[in-house]
Amino acid sequence: FTGLIQALEQYAADNKEHKIKLLIRRAGPNNVEGLRKVKVASDKLGLGIKVYGPETHITAVIPMALGLTPELPEPDLSIACGPPVRQLIPVTGKKAAGGRIPPPPSKHTIVTATPETTSIVYGMQNRAVQGMLDFDYMCKRKKPSVSAMVFPFSGNHYVKFYWGTDE
Repeated sequence: FTGLIQALEQYAADNKEHKIKLLIRRAGPNNVEGLRKVKVASDKLGLGIKVYGPETHITAVIPMALGLTPELPEPDLSIACGPPVRQLIPVTGKKAAGGRIPPPPSKHTIVTATPETTSIVYGMQNRAVQGMLDFDYMCKRKKPSVSAMVFPFSGNHYVKFYWGTDE
């Protein structure tokens, strides 16, 4: 959170000038402490940042930021908190099916994976890729389910993985 607070301090004038609205949602280790620090910095800088913790579902923040749903009240960060208690977000203006009749209930027909299905892993997810390869090898797949690993944030990366006992 220190880097985020430094960036807020550095660009506070620009954020105010352009009336930028910031909503922060954070969960994980030390989230309450970090959210407290961000809220204090926001109040000190006059930015009006809204902060939310794990009690707010991550997908609820985008509609709030876009003004599609009313903003939820911020959590009370002054007290210690227990496990998050999530509430359902009310859906308003739900679209009708447009007069179409839904298909009759049937057996699940969407095939999500086959023995020939491959994937492209985005990001430097070495442990995940090796775990997938190990699983494939144990299941006696003929070829690995990972075709490529894309990491666009630096130059070429050559990473060694194992297929059974072979590299």
